[in-house]
Amino acid sequence: MEKPSPYCVLDEVDGPLDDANVGRFMALLREFSKQTLFIVVTHNKRTMAEADMLYGVTQEIKGISRIASVQLADATKFAI
Repeated sequence: MEKPSPYCVLDEVDGPLDDANVGRFMALLREFSKQTLFIVVTHNKRTMAEADMLYGVTQEIKGISRIASVQLADATKFAI
């Protein structure tokens, strides 16, 4: 019996990929995400566009970090 990992953390794995391969990579993650939660650290806009949830860290005041989160399904309602 197959027992997939409950979660997987990927750090900048899409960095060296071109746009076509980012699309293939994201399709692969979507398929595997039926059984596994993926946490992906990225700066790639195409990867972020495919995410269900985005988290970021901002530093508006020097030395004080703040976590920001956006659920993309909610954000698209405001963009229209």
